[in-house]
Amino acid sequence: MSAKRAARDRLFGTRWVHVFEEDTAEGAVYRAEDDAIPLARRPRERLELGRDGSAHLFVPGPDDRLVEQPGTWHEEGGALVVHAREGGVVLRIVDRSPARLVVQAHRRGPPR
Repeated sequence: MSAKRAARDRLFGTRWVHVFEEDTAEGAVYRAEDDAIPLARRPRERLELGRDGSAHLFVPGPDDRLVEQPGTWHEEGGALVVHAREGGVVLRIVDRSPARLVVQAHRRGPPR
């Protein structure tokens, strides 16, 4: 992705919130944090992408408070792929618009 295009893209610099009530067979739905996100008892994961290839995943910790997991992202096969540095989480953004992301999550297990 060109630096000029990335500078205008809302994908970067936005905190995306997992709105699990809207998940589809295609993947998990994330909406911009400034959107009307319904309240939930279950903690909502969050995702931020930097223009520099950095990523920040915010996932529930042992006491349900969000814990940051730094990571990186790159383009692969027409999708953006996010890798968390710690843990085996890989997110693949398969569809996106200015207001919505569709994300497929994969958890890598230990090598066999």
